[in-house]
Amino acid sequence: MLTGAKTWCTFAGKAGLLMVVTRTGGAEGYKGLSILLVEKPSFDGHAFDFHQPTGGRLSGRAIPTIGYRGMHSFDLAFEDLFVPDANVLGETRGLGNGFYYTMAGMTGGRIQTAGRACGLMAAAIKAAIRYSEDRHVFGNQLGAFQLTQAKIAMMAARYVACRQLAYRVGTMLDAGEGQMEASLAKLYACRSAELVTREALQIHGGMGYAEETSVSRYFVDARVLSIFEGAEETLALKVVARELLQRALDLG
Repeated sequence: MLTGAKTWCTFAGKAGLLMVVTRTGGAEGYKGLSILLVEKPSFDGHAFDFHQPTGGRLSGRAIPTIGYRGMHSFDLAFEDLFVPDANVLGETRGLGNGFYYTMAGMTGGRIQTAGRACGLMAAAIKAAIRYSEDRHVFGNQLGAFQLTQAKIAMMAARYVACRQLAYRVGTMLDAGEGQMEASLAKLYACRSAELVTREALQIHGGMGYAEETSVSRYFVDARVLSIFEGAEETLALKVVARELLQRALDLG
C-alpha cells in the first residue's frame, strides 16, 4: 500500500503510468528508496480523483504556474493505494536502488532541458527578427537601428554557442561520457534562454508585454528552465564545480 504525497509530477492527470520514488525499506536516507510504477486511468482537466475497488485512492490537482501552462505539474496524494510487487522498477534487485535509478535518469533530463532552452531561444530570435522587420519607428524600420542589430547578434551568438555545446555533450553521452558536461550544458543554456527571451521581449517594446504576442510566453516559459532537472545553484556547486575540482586534483 502506498501512502504519502508527491509534488511537481508532470502530466500526472493525462498519464496512465506514474513513476514514484518511495521508501520501501527500513534503511535511512537514500538507501531505503525504491521506484514504483503506479498505474492509473488517464484524466483530462486540472484535477482528478481515482478510487480503487480495494479502497485505495489517488487524487491530484494541477499547480497554477506563471508559464509552461501547456505542461501541467500536479500535487498528488496517495491513500492506501495498492501497487503490486511486479511494479517495483528492477523487481527485487530494484529494492533500495531508487535513488541510483533516479540520478542516472537526471543526466538525460538535463541534456534534454538544454535542448528545450535552445528551441526556446530559436523561437524568440525568429520572433524578434520578424517584429524588427515589420515595426517602423521614427520613419525607419526597427531592424535598421544599430542597437536592434547588436541585440539580435548577441542573442544569436548565445543561441549558437548553447546549441553547439548541447550537440557536443550529446555525442559524449552516446559514448558513455559527459555526465558533468550535461549539467554544464543545462546550466549555460537555461540561463541564456532567460537572457535571450528578455531581449526578444525588449525589442517588441510594449507589445512584448501583451499576452497576445508569442514572446511574452517565451519569457515566462524560460524562467523555469533554470529550476527544472536540478536548480542551477545545485548544478554549479554540487556537480560542475565539484567535478572540475576533482579532475584538477587527479591531475596533480
